[in-house]
Amino acid sequence: MEFRVLGRLEVWRDGLCADISAPKQRVLLATLLCHANEAVSRDRLIDTLWGERPPRSAGDNLRIYVYHLRRILGDEGRIVRRVYGYALEVRPGELDADTFTELSDRGLAARAAGDPAAASRSFGGALALWRGGTSFAEVPRRGPIGATADALDERREVVAESRVEAELSLGHSGELVGELRRLVAANPLREKPYAQLMLALYRGGRRAEALDVYRRARRVLVEELGLEPGPELRAMEAAVLNGDAALLPSSRSSASAPPASAPPVLAPPVLAPPASGPPPSGPPVSGPPPFGPPVSSPQASGPPAPESLAPGLSAPESPASGPRRARFPDVLLR
Repeated sequence: MEFRVLGRLEVWRDGLCADISAPKQRVLLATLLCHANEAVSRDRLIDTLWGERPPRSAGDNLRIYVYHLRRILGDEGRIVRRVYGYALEVRPGELDADTFTELSDRGLAARAAGDPAAASRSFGGALALWRGGTSFAEVPRRGPIGATADALDERREVVAESRVEAELSLGHSGELVGELRRLVAANPLREKPYAQLMLALYRGGRRAEALDVYRRARRVLVEELGLEPGPELRAMEAAVLNGDAALLPSSRSSASAPPASAPPVLAPPVLAPPASGPPPSGPPVSGPPPFGPPVSSPQASGPPAPESLAPGLSAPESPASGPRRARFPDVLLR
């Protein structure tokens, strides 16, 4: 069974999405999921379902909603009756909000350990669980539902910014511009996405656009909040204006990307100089074909003795002592 709250509230069982169309049942399920594996008092459930003026039959109606919700889940043991209320049993891996929290915590740990690549993967996996703009969509945000949903939505924004930060530290920039523009549009009062967008644009040679982002951010903050941009955003503007080299990707982040492969460059063959004078007499000297592999002598390895060469030919140079260096460019040996 799967409980999904990162978007529209859904319950999946045996590969099918259960139909929970009654608004009160959706509120009841959402409230129990906010306190998974914990008992929720009867009074709190009634207050969340009906507010300050519950009907006289609220207690009986609550029992009916619990009964129908058990039937929808297909497992009556999932909702357990406690002394003062009810508890919904959620097993490990069944609630997407728990998986989201686990992956985001793993990303934060990787970032603290100085591994931006692992951090980006974990943050990306956490964000992939979301199926909409807000958690607990189409459910009234009353009582614990509102507090839990606000916390999840806020953490999603932090994780999105942290993933972009990890990507920027890896030297990426141009491919992040579109995502950062969406983050800025969705959260126009958050300063960090503005600063990240300015950095991505500056690295892509779009300095004028980066400064325009700062002007728009300042205008929004002044008009909406009556506040000037904070230190981080002002420092980014100053760095862009001054062309600060610290904004460019570091050599470490550039080296983290795998180098492009290049074919090896082989040294040209060394040919013996032509002999001067009349052609030598005697039988021709046998040798390897001009483009075939060298033929080794079965008697001994290495170059032939000088006296065995035909007149007019010089002995090949003996290899230098010590290990022989491969004939490849230095960049391939790093």
